[in-house]
Amino acid sequence: MAALTSQVALVTGGGSGLGHAIVTRFLEEGARVGVLEISPAKANALAEEFGEDVVVTTGDATVYQDNESAVQRTVAAFASLDCFVVNAGLWDFGAGLEDLPADAISTAFDQLFSVNVKAGLLGAKAAYPHLRMSQGSMIFTLSNAAFYPGGGGPLYTASKHALVGVVRQLAYELAPEVRVNGVAPSGMGTDLRGPPALGQSDTAYGREDADREMKSWSPLKVAPRPEDYAGHYVLLASRRDAAVVTGSIHVCDTGGAVRRDPDLAEDK
Repeated sequence: MAALTSQVALVTGGGSGLGHAIVTRFLEEGARVGVLEISPAKANALAEEFGEDVVVTTGDATVYQDNESAVQRTVAAFASLDCFVVNAGLWDFGAGLEDLPADAISTAFDQLFSVNVKAGLLGAKAAYPHLRMSQGSMIFTLSNAAFYPGGGGPLYTASKHALVGVVRQLAYELAPEVRVNGVAPSGMGTDLRGPPALGQSDTAYGREDADREMKSWSPLKVAPRPEDYAGHYVLLASRRDAAVVTGSIHVCDTGGAVRRDPDLAEDK
């Protein structure tokens, strides 16, 4: 039997990159899926790709009413909600303190934290009543930057550290009815964008650049694809395999936490 047979999930930012990989894998594992996606073009593409197995709500994860609408439409279509995946996010493309314009830091902070932290809380608030009834789970997308430097600039790193606290606090508050966990992947080539205040709303981290950088510092010398991480979400959503797991964050960073200096590492 597939791991998520008869389950219903809602994924924010499911129109591309990691979010799309999660949607695809959940469907393969037997789930039915709702998606909250800010891009109308990506929302339409999802609907065309997956048909009636996916209910797509076009909206902004930083707006409570849009989260509530996505929850309601998902429940109306599939009769329940078992898993809420917080995946929408922004990156800062590694902009360091010296690189941040003094007149843009405040606005960039608000924009990035609004998506990376506030949106997750708003979505959790909207999803919680249904997850409580289903004895379900929440899964937050974090990052290697949630645990050590080098995965972004200070804005991004601070936002992902904040999410560690959100996961642990919600796991504490919502037990025993709802399990709350996180997945902390490393970098990958996706359509992830940055704060408009930093001029990064149309900037994307291309696959070629991501592959080269990941291989340079990964002990495993691999360049992950979004689908390489999707199984961690399946595991944490599984009622059978993760029944005793809450407050946990799966760090899947290709060994980045134990990485060696690439100048000292033996070429392989």
